[in-house]
Amino acid sequence: MHKTLPTILFAVLIGLFTLPLQAALPAQALAPSGTPVPTLAPMLKRVLPSVVGIVSEGEVVIANNPLLNDPFFRYFFDLPQRPPREKTRGIGSGVIVDAKRGYIVTNSHVVADATKVTVKLADDRDIIAKIVGSDPETDIAVLQIKADDLQALPIADSDQLQVGDFVVAIGNPFGLRQTVTSGIVSALGRSGMDSSKYENFIQTDASINPGNSGGALINLNGELVGINSAIFSTNGGGNIGIGFAIPTNTVQVVMKQIIEYGEVQRGQLGIVGQDLTPELAKAFGIKQTHGVVIAQVINGSAADKAGLKTGDVITAVNGREIKEFAQLRNAIGLLRIGDTVTIDVLREGKPRSFTAQIAAPKESTVSSGSLHPGLAGAVFGEMDSDHPLAGRVEGVLVREVAPGSPAANAGLMPGDVVTSVNRRPVTNLESFKALAGAKSGQILLHLRRGRGALFLLIS
Repeated sequence: MHKTLPTILFAVLIGLFTLPLQAALPAQALAPSGTPVPTLAPMLKRVLPSVVGIVSEGEVVIANNPLLNDPFFRYFFDLPQRPPREKTRGIGSGVIVDAKRGYIVTNSHVVADATKVTVKLADDRDIIAKIVGSDPETDIAVLQIKADDLQALPIADSDQLQVGDFVVAIGNPFGLRQTVTSGIVSALGRSGMDSSKYENFIQTDASINPGNSGGALINLNGELVGINSAIFSTNGGGNIGIGFAIPTNTVQVVMKQIIEYGEVQRGQLGIVGQDLTPELAKAFGIKQTHGVVIAQVINGSAADKAGLKTGDVITAVNGREIKEFAQLRNAIGLLRIGDTVTIDVLREGKPRSFTAQIAAPKESTVSSGSLHPGLAGAVFGEMDSDHPLAGRVEGVLVREVAPGSPAANAGLMPGDVVTSVNRRPVTNLESFKALAGAKSGQILLHLRRGRGALFLLIS
């Protein structure tokens, strides 16, 4: 039969689209007519058992009024000594990455403040999980379960991803189990969503919705390339085709430290930097238009010992190009204390290379992990020089108190200054750690709160 020109063009366009796609897929199925069509089914049959559902349970304080969290206020008005609380329940996803040891990777925010975490396997087994550790800065957490017949997902090198690669997202959006969506890699190296975190996201248009967090982003070979983490939305949480996943190369670095230490032990280079702009490049008399200008080198830091100077322009770290400060922060933030790093710079327009050993950060805060259990949920730090009591009172500052935590229930509040523990004076963070170290029994804190003072008994 004679074909019209539009029909021929349509056939050619369909052929151009399907041939590369079929070449990338692991198998084909037969349509009712007997014609082979691309299918992901065989690959998904292999990988779906590696993606799990996660249910986290916890408690939060209902009251929003900070006065109701003050034990003295509750005592004065004869209110219950424990603030009213309600149970919370969250859903998410996870990926089995080590079948032998039962390790599962998910997002930190999926299990944040959870008192109980249940993993639902693809075969409908429900297993209580242990939280090995989490890293809110990269939004990675590691769980561990004890179960037989687990199947781990192979992990790919996420640095090999390219914009346009086909990817598949697997998770439990809105609690709907084992949901699969597909798309492409829309962009790489996305950052800027939260300047306080380490961000190097894979952007994809594969649908990612609430409940997908912690699930798998895989390539067409059935290998893990990312952990689904977030979406960009303008309609209250629904997907609009802009989803983000944490690359596996970042996940593996963080995961290894969490398994080894229970946390990520980050070091510091010891610089203050800013993005190189065309205006700054012109002022420095260099042709380079991307990089990080060192605005300050901290005395005695790793950068100082390596020979870096104010005005140097960092262009690469360990051979990888650095275009902006966010990239530098990510590169250094994923290194361990003691790691050696090569830093390429431009100094007065001439390329130079320096070697630095990443150093431990000077401790300015301490969390409750190494302190008395009754202080759990609080973060303590040195008083800033501009604090109203600085220079007049010695002690440590309560910087944060998590709502509903043991520290909050005991009556500790952000802004309190601890001046003594068990009637022994607190002069700095080190003395506070020594006096309030993890031990059983009660401890007595003396606090300065606003213009007043009080004793607080911690059980």
